[in-house]
Amino acid sequence: MADMERLVDAISRLRAPLQQGEYDLHRLVMDALDAAALPYVHEARLAPRCRIDLLCGSIGIEIKRGKVDRGRILVQLGKYAACEQLTGLILVTERTLPVPAAIAGKPVRLICLNRLWGIAL
Repeated sequence: MADMERLVDAISRLRAPLQQGEYDLHRLVMDALDAAALPYVHEARLAPRCRIDLLCGSIGIEIKRGKVDRGRILVQLGKYAACEQLTGLILVTERTLPVPAAIAGKPVRLICLNRLWGIAL
C-alpha cells in the first residue's frame, strides 16, 4: 500500500497551528498534498449522499477538528469503506481517537495532529 504510505508521510509533515475551522484544516492538508505533488479531489462524491473530504487516487481522507464522536465517525468511515472505489482510508483529527486498523477489510490510518504538535491535548 505504497500510495497510503506516501499520503501519510506527506500529511505527517504538517505542523498545523490550532485552527478556527475544519475547512482551515482541509486547506492545510491540501497544501501538504500539493507540496508532495500528490493529486486529490476535494469533497469527492463516492455515492449518492456520500462525500469524503479528499480523494487521492483510491485513498479517502476524512478530516475532523475538535472532539470527535467515535461512534459517529466509525459509522461514517464504514459508509466510505463500503464504496468499491476506495482501497483505504486516512482519518486526520486534532485529538487522539482510537480507530480500528481496518474497516470492511480496508486499511485505516489515523493521523493525529496533536501528536504532530508534540503536545498532549
